[in-house]
Amino acid sequence: MNARVLPYVLILPVTLFLCLFFLYPFLLVSKQAFSTGSGFTLDNFREVTSYWKFPTTLRNTFLLAAAVVPVQLALALLMATMVNKMQKGRDLILYVWTIPLGISDLAAGIIWLAIFEQSGFLNSMMNGLGIVDKPVNLLTFQNPGLVFLAIALAEIWRATAIMLVILVAGIGLIPKEYYEAAEVFGASPWKRFTRITLPLLRPSLQTALVLRVILAFEIFAVVAALGGTLFPVLMGETYAYQFDLLNSGAAAAMALIILAISIGFTLIILRLLRVPKGATI
Repeated sequence: MNARVLPYVLILPVTLFLCLFFLYPFLLVSKQAFSTGSGFTLDNFREVTSYWKFPTTLRNTFLLAAAVVPVQLALALLMATMVNKMQKGRDLILYVWTIPLGISDLAAGIIWLAIFEQSGFLNSMMNGLGIVDKPVNLLTFQNPGLVFLAIALAEIWRATAIMLVILVAGIGLIPKEYYEAAEVFGASPWKRFTRITLPLLRPSLQTALVLRVILAFEIFAVVAALGGTLFPVLMGETYAYQFDLLNSGAAAAMALIILAISIGFTLIILRLLRVPKGATI
């Protein structure tokens, strides 16, 4: 086979897969979002953005992403660095830390609901310590901060492993000679981390942050399990439009809004973490 043709043949299956399962559905959703019975229109977007709940869902989604993603990044960097330095038990620790990857969003929400609900572990512990006389309902509209905290903790526990796996792989690709040379010249651990690990980890950081930010804007099941309607988010409203209100046009518009936000933040992350040409450590 001609060497010039071979690359195109190799990417053909992936191209067909993307066209069939991404491009075609995306075109259908776009058609629903921008059209009604009378043809092209922006009415679906006007409907969802003028709804009184839209600013609240947008704010909640951004607040949750802003609270969760930086904490997950810091934890993932710390855990990846610790794993990379381990001589024994590395595989076991990494396996334990990545167990949440095998748990679905809804299951993670239910696990944390068992902690925060009225008959859950937290109430039992507070009752046993004498902090409360009887079990109290913690996840109510009277405790919005606690609802937010429960969702954030569940999401941090569930999804930090996604970033951890990517960063562990990235750190493993950094040549050990750089660290050995830095130690010879008396560089402190913090200097080695900031001058060697972080610069050379930029491609992995890009991947981890882009993936995590996109998933943060698509959060739904954990919120539904712990907050229900007390903490509305964009994906939850998309579900409500599609299955509760049976308004597929509005649901498609919400989906495109979420996609636009994800693309915008992806471009920002790629811009901030780009590797300058000719950069050196």
